[in-house]
Amino acid sequence: MKRALAFLCGVCLAAAQAWAEPTVDVVREIVIPVSNLDRSVAFYTGALSFEPTDTAELPGTTLQLGQQRIELVGRAGRPVPKDSRSNDLWFQHLAIVVSDIDLAYATVMRGGAVPISAGPQELPAWNPNAGGIRAVYFRDPDGHPLELIQFPPGKGLAHWQSKDRLFLGIDHSAIAVNNTKTSLAFYRDRLGLHIAGASENWGIEQERLSAVPGAHVRITSLRAQAGPGIELLHYLMRTDGRPAPADTHSKDLWSEVIVMAGRGFDRPGLTLRDPDGHALSIEPD
Repeated sequence: MKRALAFLCGVCLAAAQAWAEPTVDVVREIVIPVSNLDRSVAFYTGALSFEPTDTAELPGTTLQLGQQRIELVGRAGRPVPKDSRSNDLWFQHLAIVVSDIDLAYATVMRGGAVPISAGPQELPAWNPNAGGIRAVYFRDPDGHPLELIQFPPGKGLAHWQSKDRLFLGIDHSAIAVNNTKTSLAFYRDRLGLHIAGASENWGIEQERLSAVPGAHVRITSLRAQAGPGIELLHYLMRTDGRPAPADTHSKDLWSEVIVMAGRGFDRPGLTLRDPDGHALSIEPD
């Protein structure tokens, strides 16, 4: 009997300790600071088919695309630097899945987008993890980078193969990082996200996509149990990406926030910055 009780107590203690481990369960939304809220709402709803949601308690305007959402918040901080590049460490974009990238790209350009890429690019077949994916980068009215992405059959989540709408939803938020290992220690080991995929992309298609000459990118996709993923972009070439300004403030327009929900963290509403300065907010489940 004593042995049984001791065993049971040990199991309960282990379960309690496991439950207390900090773990992000869901990525809820991405908060994007903008200089003109009305203009940004018009762009995201008009050019990208986001729809307003009834969240009057939030300080900004919440928009939904498919099952994913963003929050646009008016800020009076510094603008996104006009000379920003895809390998600068403040780089962060939403990857918006589409069913027809050529039509979608024409739509966003008519809606006022500013191009980054030299048009939609198809990643080459020699790359087993990314071959056949089509993608293009552009900027919103405040200079935030965005991506349209179209997955071929067999790649991406199964529901991204839907053809019932042009703009389907948000697959992930991609962030430039200085070192994959350091970022994994933060996102995987500290926050509990799991690796969902990885690839290394280079060649003329990647150069034209990112507008970085000689681009060679190590890509690591991370996910929680639900919500958009987080994609780490570690540029192996070129390595001249600039760090985020040390005095970055939450009001600065490049300071987007990934809002997560999880358990086992020190306090509710925890605000963090990752090793490269990207902002996170963690709420209780």
